[in-house]
Amino acid sequence: MAISSLTGCKEKPILKFSDGRFHAVADWVAEEEPLEIRVTHRGRSRAVAITMRTPGNDTDLALGFLFTEGLLPPGQQLGGGAREQANSVEMQWPAELPLELARVERHSYTSSSCGVCGKTSLEMVYNALPFPQDPQQMSVAPELLYQLPDRLRRAQQLFDATGGIHAAGLFDTEGTLIHFAEDVGRHNALDKLIGYGYRHDLLPLTDRLLLLSGRASFELLQKAAMAGIPFVASVGAPSSLAVELAEDQGITLCGFLKGNGFNCYTHAERIAQPNGKF
Repeated sequence: MAISSLTGCKEKPILKFSDGRFHAVADWVAEEEPLEIRVTHRGRSRAVAITMRTPGNDTDLALGFLFTEGLLPPGQQLGGGAREQANSVEMQWPAELPLELARVERHSYTSSSCGVCGKTSLEMVYNALPFPQDPQQMSVAPELLYQLPDRLRRAQQLFDATGGIHAAGLFDTEGTLIHFAEDVGRHNALDKLIGYGYRHDLLPLTDRLLLLSGRASFELLQKAAMAGIPFVASVGAPSSLAVELAEDQGITLCGFLKGNGFNCYTHAERIAQPNGKF
């Protein structure tokens, strides 16, 4: 696919310094624009949030955000679908479904680390989880984990074009890439991925593995827990609170995933070992 036909990047004239001098060239950069997420509830249009995102899959982004923030219950059909306009998406909210915007305000406060302790954050996530923990144990071979970053990377056309974009990829236990999403914001990429699952009635994702192209933050683990994802791997490092949340919610969390190794921080029982021991 030609770069010019990709949604989410723009061509910009730049000066590139090499061989001791500047050269006038064109470069492709990832788009970053605001998206206003709105809902119409009982005849009244309400602004829910504004996020800086890469344009594309805006309805999935809105669905994923509304679900992972605890406003939208699983399996809910939104009559009329979504209406996308320039940098805005509006959802038709069922009249019988409460619209509790205070949930978004509370989460914004806790995720900003403004003095709220980790215990409080973990309790708030636990209280918001829509799916019970699945006792079924998936098993993933270490050799399969090694292959996932390359498989996700090969699918990332926007990264190829710009070199500056995050991705979230959903794999099955055979290592097949089921779906992925790209965005300048790692949280937006995951919301797009989960929103896709919500729109296609695939939640909970209890037999899937999530790969993050960067680090694993508390916010990303919270979103994974909301979607029922039992296994999260990241190319980068996890945060301490992400590790605590993964441990508390029975999620296998691996970081620093590369071609010949990784660190496992929680619930290593899902990683298959030849002798069954660690």
